[in-house]
Amino acid sequence: MDLRQLEYFVAVAEERNFTRAAERVHISQSGVSAQIRQLERELGAELFDRSARTATLTVAGTAALEHARAALAAAGAVGQAVGEVTGLIRGRLTVGMVMGCTLTPLFEALAVFHRAHPGVEISLLEDNSDRLLDGVRAGTIDLALIGTATAIPDGVDALTIISERLVVAVPAGHPLAGRRRVTLRDLVGHPIVCMPPGTGLRTVFDQACAAQNLQPVIALQASASDAIADLAARGLGVAVLSESMAASYRDRLTARTIDDVATPALLALIWKPPHNPAARELLAHSRQAFAELDPA
Repeated sequence: MDLRQLEYFVAVAEERNFTRAAERVHISQSGVSAQIRQLERELGAELFDRSARTATLTVAGTAALEHARAALAAAGAVGQAVGEVTGLIRGRLTVGMVMGCTLTPLFEALAVFHRAHPGVEISLLEDNSDRLLDGVRAGTIDLALIGTATAIPDGVDALTIISERLVVAVPAGHPLAGRRRVTLRDLVGHPIVCMPPGTGLRTVFDQACAAQNLQPVIALQASASDAIADLAARGLGVAVLSESMAASYRDRLTARTIDDVATPALLALIWKPPHNPAARELLAHSRQAFAELDPA
């Protein structure tokens, strides 16, 4: 029995599928199957029921799973402890990024970290903010950049990167373009183009509408601000964006702050303490990169 076999066993148990497990550990399905068979021979019991489409743990497999996870965690802890003593950082980091985000300081932080610690494998995951937050809370994501309506979401630590009011952006000639003040009630009289549920900006908008018992018509949704702006510029709806997002499209859209939505949309870096050494280092690089984004 070796750690590689335990890693494959845990992967199949969690994925409930040999093919997906093979993709996760980056070897062939036949290789995973062979190693699991070898492990079963050494243990003297079958770990999976292979009679169905999904790989289901047997009673023996269920009994072995937590011990296998503990063994892998212990092996990782040994490597981290030695790495801290010798000044080497190794392992894996999973970094999350909200869909449609193109903030280059995060990429710069990853690049600087990679040059300093090439022994760390970095995975970048793009998803909506709610799922990224769940991943950080669960420990499957080490660090994530999310949109949020709460400065410090429950269960994590956070660093606010951007805090901005919501605006409506419309093409020239639109009735809202000539107004000095725009309220939510003015806005919901028109079809709306905005971010999908699970994003910080959409959460702020939905909560504000609910507080006034308003029911907006969401005509179209897109994860990228470029797409939202393009749709609004073509008259398919009024865009709901943040201030800095809308500023990028001032050549074709007129932006007006939504007067009665005071809660800002936040972009925040989140993590769950305590960190492993690699995550601590990446967080330090990220703090520095984002501090340089706003010298003030």
